[in-house]
Amino acid sequence: MRHFLLLLLFASAAWQTLPAVRPNVLFISVDDMNDWINCLGGYAGKVHTPNLDRLAARGTLFTNAHCASPKCAPSRTALMTGLMPSSTGLYDNGHWWYPNMPEAVTLPMHFRNQGYKTVGAGKIHHHTAGSNPPHQWDEFQPLVFRDDPWFRTDKRNYPWSESGPNPPDFPFGGVKKLGHENDWGSLPLAEEALDDVRTVDAALAHLKAESDKPFFIACGLFRPHLPWYVPQAYFDMYKLDEIVLPAVFTADLDDLPKPASKLAADRRQDFEQIKKAGKWREAVRAYLACISFADAQIGRLLNALDEGPHAADTIIVLWSDHGWHLGEKQHWHKSTLWERATRVPLIISAPGFSPGRCARPVNLIDLYPTLSELCQLPVVDGLDGISLAPLLRNPESVRERPSVTEFLEGNAAVRDERYRYIRYHDGSEELYDHQTDPHEWHNRADDPEMAAIKAGLLKWLPQSWAAAAPGKKAFVFDPVSHSWTEKASGRVFNPTDHKP
Repeated sequence: MRHFLLLLLFASAAWQTLPAVRPNVLFISVDDMNDWINCLGGYAGKVHTPNLDRLAARGTLFTNAHCASPKCAPSRTALMTGLMPSSTGLYDNGHWWYPNMPEAVTLPMHFRNQGYKTVGAGKIHHHTAGSNPPHQWDEFQPLVFRDDPWFRTDKRNYPWSESGPNPPDFPFGGVKKLGHENDWGSLPLAEEALDDVRTVDAALAHLKAESDKPFFIACGLFRPHLPWYVPQAYFDMYKLDEIVLPAVFTADLDDLPKPASKLAADRRQDFEQIKKAGKWREAVRAYLACISFADAQIGRLLNALDEGPHAADTIIVLWSDHGWHLGEKQHWHKSTLWERATRVPLIISAPGFSPGRCARPVNLIDLYPTLSELCQLPVVDGLDGISLAPLLRNPESVRERPSVTEFLEGNAAVRDERYRYIRYHDGSEELYDHQTDPHEWHNRADDPEMAAIKAGLLKWLPQSWAAAAPGKKAFVFDPVSHSWTEKASGRVFNPTDHKP
């Protein structure tokens, strides 16, 4: 099956005559940012996101955008290859995409094949070793976690390195049993030393410079991913007594099927420990602070673009890989098929298109064909998404297809303009009416009055599911040659074999 998919879907796109002037692309990703940004209104209080707001004002804000999968690796792999997890079998973070799909033409590779300079920095693919083969890029600055103490790749950045893996006063958030990942606070480091600042610095150098060919610049911000470490100034933007906690319904989980209850229970211990310590409000404040920190970095990118030589001919795309729960459904983290985990910021600003807001259901899987069309690149056959260009031209255009989000094998959610339908691998279901139930508190899947609605959404579910691809343990990764060896066969997968 895998070889059939490779032959059918991943042949390199053929060259064609391209326009004399092709737009550049500034491709901005943000990790774990849900719809709690001011222009989307997902948070009940005030969020300090002036730069996301100004980007939304100059582009098209998709107010009903969703991820392909609510977890880092499958979401990013789907976006970057243009293929849903059900097409590839890459369902979780334990998968390397390259040795399973060595002929895949990722989004930056497609642009590079067509004469673009491709530059990347930060978290674009999933950041674990082996997830970002170098043949996609002309230049890439990786994320090295200088500002996260347990990833001490360079001891010169850590004054506490000799005393242990964590800095003095750890945990900053005051919840001792949570461990480093769930901590929050302000590290004793200068802002300019933080990973996301350095990632943006790498992108700025190219935005400000003249270029003899069009560019595709991908800038991947890590915050608001855990741990929530940002300078104190961003915490100070939010008064603790003004923090609005997520709305909670006591009987929320009573009408859920077993697979849904299991997803809700995952990472609940983190949530319970935070509440027991009386730190829920502080944790929400920390997440908001990280959103505002990411917003400030986005502002630096926008300023550099506007002040440089490429402002008039650059497409800007802003997206987050998935949402995040902060207590909704008694859940803390991502990895669910509910609105809070699937709804994401998505903004596209393109030369020649008027600003607007679009409420049609769209998906991050649509970005690959969208950017190909906007830049007049050859069409790559077999992609699962469809171009958003018609909605950029007219946000009220008819779009028949809803958004589909998949999580692990056999579980998927369908979101149209009003309803969310979820079907699990065992056939159990959820159905929510967002017009009357925006918090998804009342599962109406068994309501006879909703039978027709459910049937209309059911038809958009995947018709088949690819078998789960071999996980990381099936391969040996060599970080020096950046190649993979399949343990069972001895076959070597080397990205240098696929350079354009």
